[in-house]
Formats: sequence, C-alpha cells, structure tokens
Amino acid sequence: MATLLSTGLSLPKSVTNRVFPKIQYGSTIAALGNPEPMLFGDTEYFHFDIGEAEYVGEGANKSGSTATKTTVTVKPYKFQKTVRYSQEVMWADEDYQLGILNNFADAITPALARALDYGVFHGINPLDGALVAAMTTNGKLSQTTNSVEIAPGDKPYANIDAAKALVLADGYIPSDIALDPSFAALFTSLRNATTEQKLYPDFQLGTAPSNLDGTRASTSKTVGAIGVAAAATTIQAIVGDFSKVVWGVQRRIGLEVIQYGDPDGGGDLKRNNQIALRSEILYGWAIADKDAFAKIIDAV
Repeated sequence: MATLLSTGLSLPKSVTNRVFPKIQYGSTIAALGNPEPMLFGDTEYFHFDIGEAEYVGEGANKSGSTATKTTVTVKPYKFQKTVRYSQEVMWADEDYQLGILNNFADAITPALARALDYGVFHGINPLDGALVAAMTTNGKLSQTTNSVEIAPGDKPYANIDAAKALVLADGYIPSDIALDPSFAALFTSLRNATTEQKLYPDFQLGTAPSNLDGTRASTSKTVGAIGVAAAATTIQAIVGDFSKVVWGVQRRIGLEVIQYGDPDGGGDLKRNNQIALRSEILYGWAIADKDAFAKIIDAV
C-alpha cells in the first residue's frame, strides 16, 4: 500500500513548498509591501523618527537629537483550507498520490494569498465575507478617512491624482496603488486620439507590480472584494505608501493529512469513506498609519 498520504505533516518538501511558493503571486499587499520577520503572537513594531542631521562647524558644540517613537501592535490571524477526498486515493500508487498533493497545493495557495488582502483591506473572513471583529479593531485600510469619490465623467487618472494629493497632504509619498480589475481596465483601454497608441503601455493587469503613470500598481479582485464581502465596499483603488503596512508570516503550518474525526463539520471521515487535506497559514499584520493611504470609491 502507498504511504504518501499517511505520513501526516511529514510530506515531501516539494509539496509543502508548493503550498507557500511566494505569497506575492496572489496578494497585492505582498506585491506592494515587504514582509517582516515575525515571532508567533502579538508583536510590538517600533518606528523611530529622529528628524534631520545637524551640521557641526569646526570646534562647534553638538546638539542632542529628539527621537519620536511610534508603536503598532502586530496581531496574528490564521487562515485555512480543508478539502475532502475519497479514501480510495490512499490505495493508489505514490505517483498518483503525489499528483493529488501537488494539485491541492496549487489550488489552495492563491486562496491563502488572497486572504491576506481581504484581512488588511477590509477586515473580513473570505469564506463568508463577514467582518472579523479582531481585524476591525486593529485597523484596516478601508478605514482611512482620505477618500475620493468618482463622479460621472471623471477621468480615472484624475481620481488617482486627487487621491495622491490627499496622501501628500498628510506627509507621505503615494508610491503605490492597488486597483480593482474594473477600475484598472479603464487604463488599459486609454489611447492617444491621434496615434491610437496606449497611454499606459507599461501597465499590466495582475498582482505582479507594473508601472501606472510612475506609480507601482497591482491589480486584484481583493481590492473591491466584489462577490466576497457581505456588504459592498464601493472601493475601486487604494493609493498610498504600502510600506506602512507591517506584515509577515508568523508560522507556516504545512500540509496535513487527516484520516479521522470531523475536521470541518462535514461528518465523520471514516463513516463517509473520506480523508481530508488541510493547509493553514498564520499571518501577522498592522497598519502603521492609515493617513498614508487614500481610497477611491464609486458610491454609484
């Protein structure tokens, strides 16, 4: 009998690596920001502002520097995917089982990546779209008070310029933008009226960052959360300095084979002649300052 699916957490490294190849492939937060090394549990993240350096003339005295410390609390949030299979897959040869494991890894990785966005942007549970109290209390990007509302006839680049102005007014550099696909598509269709050349040839749809009028841009359905959020968000884009989102992976819980019990409320596995495959990830994140962001909304 093949044993690949009966080894619990001790699965081939090639399989567990497929579960978490790079979160950047499916998350705009990861694509535009940089992960921080993190320990498990609540973590204090410190940012120091010591102002500018002082010129010291020959023989002159040196002044002291005043340091301003900002503290944000990074909290852990766990996401998981559990999928049931017929128990008969355990009787197949190891090559077949390896194919099952690889397919499962490829299927669940994007969902676990998008979960980071749904939490940071909207503070929701991706499964049912409901607000998660713990995420809302700790802050989400949609709570920024910097807001630009799209009016009929507005040019999309004018909305982005207005959002950038709000971020600049709060003392931050609006270097990044996350876009909903419907809003992003407006830029791909803009062309020069005379030459019919694209106005933004370097801008590409997808989570991988590309250049949109000098701004790093990433596109994902997670921005507007249409069809996922229980209540409409109306968000079309979020502009800002995404380095102000402190995030990281606190623990990667590989791929688990479950043969007994009722791990997901679907009934006893043995009674239903099933096994379950589960993968979990524990993110930690915090938003250093929501004023570093501005949202573009379409109330209509």
